[in-house]
Amino acid sequence: MQASPDLPIDPGTTRSTVVWCDHSSGGTLPGAGRGLYAEGVVSLHLRTLAREGRMTVTIGRRELLAAIGGAAATWPLAARAQQGQRGRLIGVLANEPWPPLEGLRDGMRALGYIDERALHLEYRFAKGRAERYPALAAELVRLPADAIVAWGTPASLAAKQATGTVPIIMISGDPIAVGLVPGLAHPGANVTGLSTLAADLEGKRIELLKELLANLARVAVLSNPTNPFCTVAVQNARAAAMALHLDVEVVEAAQERDLDRAFLTLSRQRPDAILTVADPFLTSQRTRLAAFMIENRFPSIYTYREDILAGGLISYATNYYDVFRRAAMLTDKILKGAKPAELPIQQPTKFELIINLKTAKALGLVVPAMLLARADEVIE
Repeated sequence: MQASPDLPIDPGTTRSTVVWCDHSSGGTLPGAGRGLYAEGVVSLHLRTLAREGRMTVTIGRRELLAAIGGAAATWPLAARAQQGQRGRLIGVLANEPWPPLEGLRDGMRALGYIDERALHLEYRFAKGRAERYPALAAELVRLPADAIVAWGTPASLAAKQATGTVPIIMISGDPIAVGLVPGLAHPGANVTGLSTLAADLEGKRIELLKELLANLARVAVLSNPTNPFCTVAVQNARAAAMALHLDVEVVEAAQERDLDRAFLTLSRQRPDAILTVADPFLTSQRTRLAAFMIENRFPSIYTYREDILAGGLISYATNYYDVFRRAAMLTDKILKGAKPAELPIQQPTKFELIINLKTAKALGLVVPAMLLARADEVIE
């Protein structure tokens, strides 16, 4: 809806003509008439030109100016109403478009958000470059998103720094230790979500390496020093290794040239096995990592299933598809008015062991039968 650009307002006259056009339907705009009446216009002479799809309104000059001001004030409201018809908008901040993210969409569908008229998911991916998260989070806030689902500690921290008002459903390996929330029962502020216990599970991953390799004595931990989660994960891995009387060496890489140096260090140190900590950059290099491990005959363990599909040996973690289904439940509660600060952080109760037998064969390893029997998925 718009006013004709050539309004015939003559200072020497007391009456003027305004033409309102409905470009979408080609018909008259009864809403425009209601807007004029709302401004107190008493006497209107209306003449509808049906063939041209416009309405001619003859009013006094003062009423005209008041009507234009009132109509202009209603345009933003009309725009917002049209935006509301598109449904709720959820921003998704993650490293890569991995299959587990479908858990969020499937979960929202199961809760009644069946198409984009009810819900739209807007994705932003860092693609291994965690330094991009702040700008990507800011984009989602400006859309504006009704809520943001953030996968991983760097993404979640960036979302929290980008907004103190938009609700955030974070997924982090240890949200308390990295400063995302003060507690699980009462997360506070605008953040809730799920803890995957990924940092706590580093100890279990060390135990699995010990079960795989009876003579395990030296473990290398590949980590990213710029990721706050990795700092926590390394501490847990050290503690578990000490309990099993294992020596630990931490090798760090935050970018590709660092990874080249890390490979040289690992080739020189020759650890018995390598634990790779969950990190956006390291995960983005999973194919290269797997090739290096196989070439140098290093048994390795990871967090994500995607690492194993790329050629890694073992992963142990929660089911991330299920995590995102549960994130959908929290998102639904928030869209219906719940406050993130009052929604406790959820934790997984089921974990999955995945073993790549093809990689084991390439390494010349025989996976113990008892360990193989406990695997939730075996890649052959």
